[in-house]
Amino acid sequence: MHSLATAAPVPTALAQVDREKIYQWINELSSPETRENALLELSKKRESVPDLAPMLWHSFGTIAALLQEIVNIYPSINPPTLTAHQSNRVCNALALLQCVASHPETRSAFLAAHIPLFLYPFLHTVSKTRPFEYLRLTSLGVIGALVKTDEQEVINFLLTTEIIPLCLRIMESGSELSKTVATFILQKILLDDTGLAYICQTYERSSHVAMILGKMVLQLSKALPARLLKHVVRCYLRLSDNPRAREALRQCLPDQLKDTTFAQVLKDDTTTKRWLAQLVKNLQEGQVTDPRGIPLPPQ
Repeated sequence: MHSLATAAPVPTALAQVDREKIYQWINELSSPETRENALLELSKKRESVPDLAPMLWHSFGTIAALLQEIVNIYPSINPPTLTAHQSNRVCNALALLQCVASHPETRSAFLAAHIPLFLYPFLHTVSKTRPFEYLRLTSLGVIGALVKTDEQEVINFLLTTEIIPLCLRIMESGSELSKTVATFILQKILLDDTGLAYICQTYERSSHVAMILGKMVLQLSKALPARLLKHVVRCYLRLSDNPRAREALRQCLPDQLKDTTFAQVLKDDTTTKRWLAQLVKNLQEGQVTDPRGIPLPPQ
């Protein structure tokens, strides 16, 4: 009993030492000589320090230092000369920005400062090398952390930027992980009423989204990552909530979503199976048929 009582304060003491180290590393971000190690240490600790985001945001010069890390990489994007070392370093800075993006105390200020726009040049890159794939994936992670919060202000902000075409391009030609995060971001935008209305406002926008989703279904029928399929089906289902998009989907929904192509992949995924059944039902409802029960083309 006595030994437990004496041992009790130790975690607090350890936590205090840890916090002192956190403060030291945050201070070291301001100096180019000590920044690289501080980025690495803080990015490793970001999950275990709940208030790291406010500490980063409110400490002098820290966000400027993180943005400097990002801007320093721009010359290596075009022509694409980014090395693994450069990519790892800037991704540590992006991981800290993701921490700021996902924290309720700092999210609004993060958006008001338009910091996500600094990441868009990374999403424009097309090089398939590992350093670039890692850079795109980590940048998408920051936007993904924003949309995961389901905050209206996040969607409103993103709709003023070029995030939708950037995500669509990555959905078409990125790595599997990047495609998954980009599709998740699109799904979150679509699930918001403002986002759905924006995408379905013009035929060009909604048909472009439907076309990319269709291409992904064709790709998925050859290689089947279930997590990605789940996001694709959810995007289709949400599009079918809009009358104009629903009409277009009746013409262009891929056959693979109507037949048994994905039956094996989805056999244990009741949620996605339910979404798929609902999608097919939505597209059948209100459809004009001839006396033989065959759908008639729209007038």
